[in-house]
Amino acid sequence: MDATTEGRAYDGGWWGKNAAILKVLFRVSFGLIWLIDGAFKFAPGLVDQFPGMIPVDGQPGYLSGWFNFWQDQANTNAAFWVYSTGVLELALGLGLIFGFMRKVAYLGGALLSLFIWAVPEGFGGPYGTGSTDLGGGIVYAMVFLMLIVINATYGASRWSLDYWIEQHFPSWAKIAEFRGTPTGVSEKVSKGAGPSTPAGSQA
Repeated sequence: MDATTEGRAYDGGWWGKNAAILKVLFRVSFGLIWLIDGAFKFAPGLVDQFPGMIPVDGQPGYLSGWFNFWQDQANTNAAFWVYSTGVLELALGLGLIFGFMRKVAYLGGALLSLFIWAVPEGFGGPYGTGSTDLGGGIVYAMVFLMLIVINATYGASRWSLDYWIEQHFPSWAKIAEFRGTPTGVSEKVSKGAGPSTPAGSQA
């Protein structure tokens, strides 16, 4: 492969030309998953079932205190934990779909995913002969990490409510972006100082 061909492989092609919209579709699709997850938390009977969802049996002894604590919480405050988790998941899904407070949403989503993985999913355990995976929560957390990397690498997204807000209030970027403000906002503030973000790189 010569230098010209190698350059086309990395910089051109359909994926490169459509990177911006693909990254938005990825974010929105992930938001829809969270929206559905949140809606499930309000299903009839889930509050009554929740205490039995804490995987206490079979866990290693050094985790017994952790799971016993959450078993007690589930027995005494099941409705609070189920519905508050549902509200957070709905808010997270809407934030991802509309691109609102993405910095907070990505960090909060990663923490919520780890919480779900550590409590109702029992860290994916107990592990034994029949274990097949590590649980879904840790995968969700990794997806949020990938979204953080995308935003930190490619900068602000034009396809989001955050972008519209930043047009009027540039300081909003502090709670919306991991890297800078969208092209146009920075030009208004600094009269064009600094390089522009390459076309198609926003996420």
